[in-house]
Amino acid sequence: MAEVRYEAASRIYPGTEIPAVNSLDLDIADGELLVLVGPSGSGKSTALRMLAGLEHVNEGSVYINDVDVTLKPPQDRDIAMVFQNYALYPSMTVGENMGFALKQAKVPKHERATRVAEAARILGLEPYLDRKPKNLSGGQRQRVAMGRAIVRNPQVFLMDEPLSNLDAKLRVQTRTELADLQARLGVTTVYVTHDQVEAMTMGHRVAVLDGGILQQVDRPRTLYSEPVNRFVAGFIGSPAMNLLDVKRTDGTLSISGQPLEFDPAMASAINASHGSSMSVGVRPEHLTLQSTGIAGEVTVVEELGSESYVHVLTQHQGSDQILVVRDQGETQTTRGDQVHVGVHGALHVFAEDGERIRT
Repeated sequence: MAEVRYEAASRIYPGTEIPAVNSLDLDIADGELLVLVGPSGSGKSTALRMLAGLEHVNEGSVYINDVDVTLKPPQDRDIAMVFQNYALYPSMTVGENMGFALKQAKVPKHERATRVAEAARILGLEPYLDRKPKNLSGGQRQRVAMGRAIVRNPQVFLMDEPLSNLDAKLRVQTRTELADLQARLGVTTVYVTHDQVEAMTMGHRVAVLDGGILQQVDRPRTLYSEPVNRFVAGFIGSPAMNLLDVKRTDGTLSISGQPLEFDPAMASAINASHGSSMSVGVRPEHLTLQSTGIAGEVTVVEELGSESYVHVLTQHQGSDQILVVRDQGETQTTRGDQVHVGVHGALHVFAEDGERIRT
């Protein structure tokens, strides 16, 4: 069990001046499952590898339980890492794979067998201990990789895209199992993924990175409802938030000529903001199809059973703009329909620098 702390930690790869991870400050609580998420090249895997000791920290420090491990080799950090490619030995059985690190550490045979049996029980692998990895499904192999980490009783679990090789249905099942397992074991876990749905459903907190810079770290619900900037607003949520560039005219903001309404405090904050160029964000569930409002034509209808996502082509500031509207239940809307879109719910306004305007 451990707390983890990055203090202004940076990684600059040779041959480039731009840090892959730029002055990262991040505290991870004892027993927390923290997810690092971001697009390709955002620095999330590099940050994980810095904690593991697999990447050099050029500036700043990394701590585990208030011990500076910045210069310690990986084997001295008491961490266990789970990779996306399982990294199992094909010639060994499941039991031998799970106990291999313990054997290397010269743990007595009886204790090894006890730890492997307990991990197998936790992961539902008891029937497969004598099988070779080639005789297992992808999900079972991933559980073996998890078992290999569990038997070591590490202070911290590090997981680098561990579910990316699984099919969609198995990913959903396995991420639920992983979240439940982490809660039962109570081991501090840092989990990397590019899938923001995976991040939102698993993490106690989620840290969003872009360009090597930490954009926001918070509970999933807060990231969704209170993004600190335009990047987080557009990255978190599926489908993504509708984001439109707008200009402040006579103190008002409009979408397709339809003025937007704000409470007095928000209106005052918008007017106090510098610059006339802003952007407005609205989630699909806060848009509705109705008889009046923003006029447009339906281009795509994504029917998902309990809800549908309707893509509406509108004209905004002289250009085409797609608005994605969530329509609850079985929609009657089809491609080519002429519709109107109304705004009913939270509006997010971002200043010229991309930061969200707050009251």
